[in-house]
Amino acid sequence: MFEKNATICFQGDSITDGGRGRDGDLNHAMGHGYAYLIASRVGYEQPEQQYNFQNKGISGNRIVDLYARWQEDTLNLKPDVLSILIGVNDVGMEFSQACGVSAAKYEKVYASIIEETKSQFPNIKIVICEPFILPVGYVKDNWKQWYQEVSQRQEAAKRISEIYGTIYVPLQESFNDACRQADESYWIWDGVHPTPAGHALIANQWLDVVMNRK
Repeated sequence: MFEKNATICFQGDSITDGGRGRDGDLNHAMGHGYAYLIASRVGYEQPEQQYNFQNKGISGNRIVDLYARWQEDTLNLKPDVLSILIGVNDVGMEFSQACGVSAAKYEKVYASIIEETKSQFPNIKIVICEPFILPVGYVKDNWKQWYQEVSQRQEAAKRISEIYGTIYVPLQESFNDACRQADESYWIWDGVHPTPAGHALIANQWLDVVMNRK
């Protein structure tokens, strides 16, 4: 799927961040979430490719925060493959701090990010991951509004993927299906942040969609 020595960059919020280190220590650079699981599996299975995995997720980021650091944390890396998971804070921060990002602005800024990236790197492979939630914890307490708002961001992310011809990784249905095997809190402990099993679900879905794409 990727060229030898490709730089594969993961971008997003705390779900991508996964507690990653900032000190340059390779032991902690990928964090402990889905990005780490993807890098470890692909790196193990394809050592001859010598991929350069980068995790640049930052906890708490909304789409506007991502845009503000896009040049430094993404474009300057000159990635060959770019994976983005963003959107849940655009909703959650409105409920908690009245500083969320509307669905319309989310879509507009997201589209600008993709357009700017493709303009600078026409051959880049972009992966857009669907934001997701489950009715657990504080999300369950306000489920109707969370569901309505996150659904709008999910639809926006999918539209952007279709418009710009990116790879789209659906995740909400995968989490919904997984809840038939174990309850919601087994996969996402607070409604937003995945458990280890939840991160494995994301990694498996990402690999199924991205690495099997022709």
